[in-house]
Order: sequence, then C-alpha cells, then structure tokens
Amino acid sequence: MASTFSPSPVRHLYVHVPFCSHKCEYCAFYSATPSGDQVARYVDALVHEMALVAPRCRPDTVFFGGGTPSLLSIHHWETVLEAMRRHGLLGAVEFTVECNPATVSADKARLLRAAGVNRISMGVQSLDVRLLERLGRVHSRGQVFASLDILRAAGFDNLSIDLMFAIPGQTMALWDATLDEALALGTEHLSCYEVIYEDDTPLFEQLKAGEFDADEELACAQYERLVERAHAAGFRQYEVANFARDARPGTPSPRTLTEIPVFACRHNVAYWRGFDFFGLGPSASEYVDGVRSRNRASTVLYTEQSLRGIRSKDFAEALPPLARAGELAAFGLRMNAGWPYEAFQERTGFDLRNEWAKDLDGLSRQGWGEVLPDRFRLTPKGLRFADEAARRMLRG
Repeated sequence: MASTFSPSPVRHLYVHVPFCSHKCEYCAFYSATPSGDQVARYVDALVHEMALVAPRCRPDTVFFGGGTPSLLSIHHWETVLEAMRRHGLLGAVEFTVECNPATVSADKARLLRAAGVNRISMGVQSLDVRLLERLGRVHSRGQVFASLDILRAAGFDNLSIDLMFAIPGQTMALWDATLDEALALGTEHLSCYEVIYEDDTPLFEQLKAGEFDADEELACAQYERLVERAHAAGFRQYEVANFARDARPGTPSPRTLTEIPVFACRHNVAYWRGFDFFGLGPSASEYVDGVRSRNRASTVLYTEQSLRGIRSKDFAEALPPLARAGELAAFGLRMNAGWPYEAFQERTGFDLRNEWAKDLDGLSRQGWGEVLPDRFRLTPKGLRFADEAARRMLRG
C-alpha cells in the first residue's frame, strides 16, 4: 500500500535582496552594487526559486532582508508580489520588509501595504550626522523622520528601527542623544546592535591599523543604558538586541502579558525557537526537514542556476540530533524568556536539564543564568555575554 505521508508545510520564509547603493563600513552581509540589468535578472531568478519552494511553503511570517530590499523599483516589487500571490505565499500574519530611509517613497509604501506587508524594519543606526558618515550610511537625519511619516501615512502601524552602539567616536552623551530622539519616534519595535568588527570590513581594517581602539567598558555601559531607557519608555526586552511594545504609546497595555511582547518580530522568534524556514536569494540560509543549507553568495551564479530551475546551493548538511539540539539551546538562550524545559524537549527530543546540566550549573554559579522550576534563562548580566554563554551549549 502506498504511503500517505505528506510533509508539513514550512511556515516561515526569508528572502535576501542583495543590492545596496553603498557598502557600509561595518557590514559583512553579502551585498553588491547593482549594475546593468542585474536587478531585473535577480528578480526573474527569485520568481523561479519561489516556484520551487511554493508547494511546501505556506508562510505565517515573511521577511525580506538585505542588502536593501527597498532599493527595488516599484516595477520589480510588482513582479515579486504578483509571483507571491500566484504561488500562495501572501497572507502571512507578519510580513516584514527592511528599508533604508533614503529609498522610501509614498508610492512604494502604498504598494507594499496594499499587498499585505504589515511591518517595516528601518536601518537608522544613528541620528548623529558625524556617526552616520563614520558608518558609511547613505541616508540623512531628515530622511529618517520623513520616511517614518511616509510609512505611517501609508497605513503601517508596526514599525521597527535599528540602532548601533559602541560606534568608534560615539560617547555616552552621543548615545543618550540618539536614544532621546529614537525613543520619541513612537515606533513599536527597537533593535540595537553593538558594532562587531568582522573580517573583510573597512571598520575591522581601521581597528587593526590602530586608527581607533575598541572600548569594551564603554560598550557595556551603553548597553546597560539602552536596557534601562528602553524599559522606561515602555519597551520590553525579549532578546539580547530586541525590544518591543505591548501596546502603542497612549493606549493601555494588555492586562496579561505574554512570554514575548505583542510587537515582537515573530519571524526572528521562529529562528530562535528552531522552526523550519525557507531562505531564498543569494547567500540566504534555510533549515528544512533537518537539513541546514545556504544559497551561493554570488548574485551571478544564483541568477544563472535559478533561471535554469536549480536551487543554487553552496552547501547542505544534516546535523546529528544532539548537535542540532545544542544549536537550538544556544539560539534560544538569547531570548529573555530562556528555554522552557518542555518546549525544548518538544523541539529537540532532549531534556535541557540532563544533557546540559553542568553548563546550566556553571552559568548559574557565574551569575549569568538561573535555573527555574519550568525553564532556564540568562540573567541580565548573562544576556550581555550571551554569545559566550551560547558557545557552552554547543555540542560537536
């Protein structure tokens, strides 16, 4: 008798748009400056790749990241969104598009909102003119405020901004000034990242050449100030770098708070909780049916192969169960809620209290973690060093 087994649909979809008008000094993500008909060919290739995953994909969350997705023209967005409609990929509960303030227009905002995009993540990074120049950003202060006004007018009621701290030359006074303005914007979500000096970036080369020194003590102080001020402004921290509201300014909060805030990025929560997701576009990663893979980090190769109906993979590997569970233990501890034991066992088949007993005890003794009756989570101090805590959870 033939098997009637049907794999469950994948509920999360990431799309990488690799184009940027300028490469920022700190950026290690795959991106390229568009030239000739490269964008049009990429869009055609993306539509082809969508067709390949569509039979298994019914997304609850969609995230277009980059690069700069908002760099795509209205015509290109119309092509992409029509393909999504045709393949049943629209209608997600949360549909996020990353935007650069320099590439937001009223027409584009209305098009995205009408198609079901309901969340915008805007890369602001700083509101200080000199620091924007230091980072190599192409937008101005004024474009940040103007873009947010355009998005609100188009009907977006779930907006997030990205900020950076520990930028070379960023004093505590400058960080406070940025937080003053950023928190007054009234966005529903805030992501704040410490500058990381990645290999093959101009900022790393400048650090190596002695043009400036990294000040770890100041970085810690700026992080603590961020947590304190975000909380005072009505945000709830739910992950190391992410803060969200439970209600918009001026409206009452829910009487009962859920584990994550109402305006948390549910797509990212799916990553941290280990759910399957498809990744489309050059350099995009994905995890489906126990196999982790990544598309080639070359727009040219990606385009050539996708147009031939081939998913352009750089690698694909199936991790042993314990190694995968270790990864999920590491990812999940980035969240303030930590890992509920029952949820972890449901996701991985392992009991966090057994396989990782020594690690949990060590983190607790160090003051970085706390063992609770229903879960293990990092303390506020532990969250500051979440990457180091995460490394202890990994298994070979």
